Amino acid sequence: MRTVYLGTSEFAAGVLRALSSSPHRPTLVITRPDRPRGRGRRLASPPVAEVARELGIDLDQPASVNDETAVARIAAAAPEAVCVCAFGALIKEPLLSRYEILNLHPSLLPRWRGAAPVERAIMAGDDRTGVSIMRLTAGLDSGPVCSQQEEPIEPDDTYGTLAARLETLGGELLIDALDRRPDCTEQDDSRATYAEKLTAADRVLEPSRSAVELERTVRALSPHVGAAVPLPDGSRLGVGEARVADEPGPPAGELWLTGPLPLLGCAQGSLELVVVQPPGRRPMAGADYLRGRRR
Repeated sequence: MRTVYLGTSEFAAGVLRALSSSPHRPTLVITRPDRPRGRGRRLASPPVAEVARELGIDLDQPASVNDETAVARIAAAAPEAVCVCAFGALIKEPLLSRYEILNLHPSLLPRWRGAAPVERAIMAGDDRTGVSIMRLTAGLDSGPVCSQQEEPIEPDDTYGTLAARLETLGGELLIDALDRRPDCTEQDDSRATYAEKLTAADRVLEPSRSAVELERTVRALSPHVGAAVPLPDGSRLGVGEARVADEPGPPAGELWLTGPLPLLGCAQGSLELVVVQPPGRRPMAGADYLRGRRR
């Protein structure tokens, strides 16, 4: 089947690799424009653009996928289906009505519609998630679902480990949907929850919450975004791995830097900071960080 693929993120790049190895290899890939990244703010291509070039697939990076030039480029590719995964921009008419658009979303819709479904599922303590293939509509991830498959969330899953499994599962499910063309079923909007876009505030390990919640937050933001604890000097200590302490710790809001590991007092329980990243330095074991402070 002739397809066009729209995607941007690392997750979407992995799905593109799977799709390109199937009979539904895209004839055109659409992604977002290059943008400044890193401390040097140098222009860098989205992961999907890099993979498309590697695979030798025609690539377009319009300012808007909905403008006349981009719409004409898609029309010239004559797709029988348009596939979307983590594109990161709103798709409007005339594309919505002109093509069958299948969207791969990493959650069990209608749970966790929106921008950060993998992170929000871990933060909420869900014991399962999955991937859904839905027909794209004007609403936010609200179109009819054609196919779904569950994936358990393990107690030690981070965003990195869980997203990798969902990426593989999603590629397989998208190819299967293109093969079988299953019927789609409308979502039950009354059961919908929303995965709001991550903000800077989500990164802060706020001690007014429980240690259990904060441990989930660390896992949900590792390794791509990262959580952090404010230090007394106003800087922040990055936290790459944490665990709920077995023993009582400091009062809520206090950070002990005197034990075998940094220990944050929370509203309920305490959080051991197992892997940390001091300002301007690389990640290190929490114990090594404390030893360095004592010298």
